[in-house]
Amino acid sequence: MRRFMLILQENPQDFPDVTPDEMRGMIERYNAWGDALASRDRLVQGLKLREEGGRKMRKRDKIEVSDGAYAEAKEVIGGVFVVRASDYDDAVALASDCPHLEYGTILVREIDEAGNDPAA
Repeated sequence: MRRFMLILQENPQDFPDVTPDEMRGMIERYNAWGDALASRDRLVQGLKLREEGGRKMRKRDKIEVSDGAYAEAKEVIGGVFVVRASDYDDAVALASDCPHLEYGTILVREIDEAGNDPAA
């Protein structure tokens, strides 16, 4: 099976009033979703990223570093899952019941196995 990255984007300003209990409930839903994928040997890894947005780098005449890894001016990448799927349709089907779709968007990208092979 091929590997696909599910990139979770959201706007942090959509969650200003989330209580700690509500946040725990959200995290439990993500964990249950990931556990269900893992039980079918479809989950490679899942990672939640810190809330601060990170850094964005670009090189023009020199390297420029700015705050955020923003997909749009107000969206951040909040986490990623790497899943095993036979093709894009299969990866989209796996992501279709991810709780994140209630809070933001999911980008689905195939991992280039040849481009990541250290022996190549």
